[in-house]
Amino acid sequence: MATRKGRGARRYGWLLAGVAAAAAAIALLAYATGLIHETELNSVDARFQVRGDEEPREDIVLVLIDATTAQELDIRFPYPRTFHARVIDAIDRDGPKAIAYDIEFREPTPGRRGFREDNALINAVARAGPDRVVLADTQPNERGESGALGGEDLLDEIGARGGNTQIGEDSDGVRRRFPFEVGGLESFPIATAEFATGEQIDEGEMGGPTAWIDYAGGTGTYPAYSFSTVHDGRVEPGAFRDKIVIIGASDPSLKDVVKTSTTDADEVMSGPETQANATATALEGFPLQSLPVGVDVILIALMGMVAPLASYRWPPLRALAVAVAAGALYLVLAQLAFNAGTIAPVVYPLLALILAIVGSLVVHYLLEAFERQRVRDTFARFVPDQVVGEVLDRTDEDLRLGGRRAEVTVLFSDIRGFTTFSEKREPEEVLEILNRYHEEMTAAVMEHGGTLVSFIGDGIYALFGAPLEQEDNADRALAAALEMLEVRLPRVNDWMRERGVGEEFQIGIGLNSGPVMAGNLGSAQRLEYTAIGDTVNTAARLEGMTKGSGHHLFISDSTREQLSRERVELEFVEEMPVRGRTEQIKVWAPAQRAAK
Repeated sequence: MATRKGRGARRYGWLLAGVAAAAAAIALLAYATGLIHETELNSVDARFQVRGDEEPREDIVLVLIDATTAQELDIRFPYPRTFHARVIDAIDRDGPKAIAYDIEFREPTPGRRGFREDNALINAVARAGPDRVVLADTQPNERGESGALGGEDLLDEIGARGGNTQIGEDSDGVRRRFPFEVGGLESFPIATAEFATGEQIDEGEMGGPTAWIDYAGGTGTYPAYSFSTVHDGRVEPGAFRDKIVIIGASDPSLKDVVKTSTTDADEVMSGPETQANATATALEGFPLQSLPVGVDVILIALMGMVAPLASYRWPPLRALAVAVAAGALYLVLAQLAFNAGTIAPVVYPLLALILAIVGSLVVHYLLEAFERQRVRDTFARFVPDQVVGEVLDRTDEDLRLGGRRAEVTVLFSDIRGFTTFSEKREPEEVLEILNRYHEEMTAAVMEHGGTLVSFIGDGIYALFGAPLEQEDNADRALAAALEMLEVRLPRVNDWMRERGVGEEFQIGIGLNSGPVMAGNLGSAQRLEYTAIGDTVNTAARLEGMTKGSGHHLFISDSTREQLSRERVELEFVEEMPVRGRTEQIKVWAPAQRAAK
């Protein structure tokens, strides 16, 4: 972004702001409509997996109608109510906090023995004492009254109560939350927690009509006894003392099993176990809470701003790295918040982030494409207007300018030690300084009628005498070289000092005159006006030979001979060998212009 200035920077900034707004708007729309709600729920499951198992409450224990029970009792479910009465009595003898029976007893037992069976269960519940037994119910009446054991009147008389076990699952079949009440009847976990503590729970404590179940772990987290073991009195005394005992079916054949946030893909959890986790959640004060909707909206909007802000400040790859790092950091923070009891949205903020990343890259590369085209269009500013006209006059169907032999003077210049200079600075700063340098040197070439062929990094390659002939091309080239050394270079160095760069440029220049082949080189997609030949190569070699010579400008004998007027006194340096030539050439330099 450091290379974008003025109006271009403002336009880029506004486009990125639009990207941020659009990304956040799309993610917020998805959030409001629940478009990817299941994916967000899956992220909660993933956070449970990352958190791992926690220590379950020590005061909750299960009695399960499991496969062992089916084998040992050798009787098909549903069991006679005398069996359940015997289990309640066995548990009650240990002095539990509460007995929560996750099996419905709504209808009277049919048959001649029905009255005795029902009374046995009713009496067992009554013996357990008031506010001790919670019975499952899934069909309360229109007034929210339980129909367990015949109805509310009997339940009140024996000190029991009903709890609705219809916790329900999310759209993907996973049980993650439980309600405060269903059909006007308090849910089974709420009723159980109230009996266990003797305190009323208010819906406001849940943070809403439903609460997240804070699962301590997967299947088997809470200790459990087989129903048959309790029924037969084979449990050690004191096993249920001061415990909340939840009784229900875990045998998969009885179909009271569900997927939960902590079960594996091929695993399910029994209904009593989910009730145990939900009851523990209520007893712990509902430790898992979602962020307020307003905070969710802010987080989504903020994540939509990360990539555009990074793109405005840094190049694309660095901005991408920053955005990805921000996404990773958000995931870490979301997990830490979850571990502390706060559920932050994950999928929707990451959706905003991803959309913003894509949008920012699209904006950058589209603008870059337009910028490249603009640079191509404005490249004509670096050559005389006549060149453009000559290209138009002489091009063929492939837009090629036919080559021709021309007598020219070639100028090569280079900054000494530029590689070392650039390695110590940020690329943005190097490019800014180099652009300022080229701007000054290009002006010197252009003002003397030269054609700027190309920039070669910090080097400059220019022609005098082509594409249009110039009889005084040697004079023009020498005048441009002297202006580069005496006027333009000091101006660049002064500018660098003002910026606190702390170093000055020293340059070398080589001039050589002779014949070249000049013309358009390239394809219809990309053309470059250039010249080739030994004259060009020798000029480049001369520039390189100035290094360590004590001179900044080397002039070949062929250039000196073509000078029509003596603009500056020249002194003979020596005859020097030039790589690629069999003969040595005479080299001249401006008198008394040795480098300090």
